[in-house]
Amino acid sequence: MNILVLGGTGQLGQCLQKVASERNLTSITFADEVVGNILDMRVLEDLFVQKKPHYVINCAAYTAVDKAEDEVDLARKINRDGAENIAKLCLKFDATMLQVSTDFIFEGNIPSLLTETDLTVPISVYGLTKLEGEKAVEAILEKHYIVRTAWLYSEFAGNFMKTMLRLGTERDSLGIIADQIGSPTYGVDLAGALLDIIASDKK
Repeated sequence: MNILVLGGTGQLGQCLQKVASERNLTSITFADEVVGNILDMRVLEDLFVQKKPHYVINCAAYTAVDKAEDEVDLARKINRDGAENIAKLCLKFDATMLQVSTDFIFEGNIPSLLTETDLTVPISVYGLTKLEGEKAVEAILEKHYIVRTAWLYSEFAGNFMKTMLRLGTERDSLGIIADQIGSPTYGVDLAGALLDIIASDKK
C-alpha cells in the first residue's frame, strides 16, 4: 500500500512524517511543492506514475487567511484548482484521496460544535476557496474523504500556539481578541487520524 502526501513539508506534512516514523510506515512519500506541484499536471502525473499511490493525502493549501483577501486568484488556484488536479489523477490511477479542509467553510456564527451537515456559508476568500476545493473533489472522485480541521497547532512550522508561547516570553502582558471560539487541533493527532482512516479503509 503506497501513500503519497502532497504538501509534505508543511505543518501537517511534518506531523504526518512524525507519526509515520513512529508507526514504521515505509511505503509513504512526502512530496514538497516542487516535486509535488499540484498546479502542474505534468509534474504531478509523473509523480503518480513513479509512486503508484493507493492513497493520496492533500496537505497542500493556501492558508494565509487575511492575505487571501488580496490574493484571490492565487488562493483559488491552490485550494480549488490544485485539489481538482489531484482528484483527476486519483481517478485516473484508481487512488483514494484524503482532502484536508477547514472550519472556515462555515459562517462562524455558531458557538456550539459543528456537524458535517451544517450549512456551509464561508465569509472569507480562504473559506470559499477551500469549499470550492471540496466540491471539486466530490464532483470528480467517488473514492475520497474530506477531513475538516480547525486551529491547527504543533511543534512544527508557524502557528498561533507557538506565537503565543514566544510572545509570552517577550512581554509582561498580551492583548488577545476574545470574540472567537474554536477547537484547537494538535497536528500530530490529526495526522494519526488521517492514517487511521487509511488503515480502516483498506481492511
